[in-house]
Amino acid sequence: MYSYDLLEKGCYYLVKEKMDANITLIKVGLITDHCLFIHRYDNPEATSWNLKTDMLHEIVECLSDDKVKEWEAQYKGLHFPFMEDGDDE
Repeated sequence: MYSYDLLEKGCYYLVKEKMDANITLIKVGLITDHCLFIHRYDNPEATSWNLKTDMLHEIVECLSDDKVKEWEAQYKGLHFPFMEDGDDE
């Protein structure tokens, strides 16, 4: 078992929160003295606050910058299909 305290701000992680859960992509947006603000990409609108001591079943991996760029290109294509290359909006 792992805790959210191991995660770093600005990093993307593939995690399993429970043993029988699906793998979820998360990004740590903010860290306070006791909590982390998490963006969840299994549901694009989902964010949450977690205690640093909250448990994660598994941290599968921290994505490299190159893998994040690859994922973002696919994610934007799926969620913003009419956006042309080079558009920032």
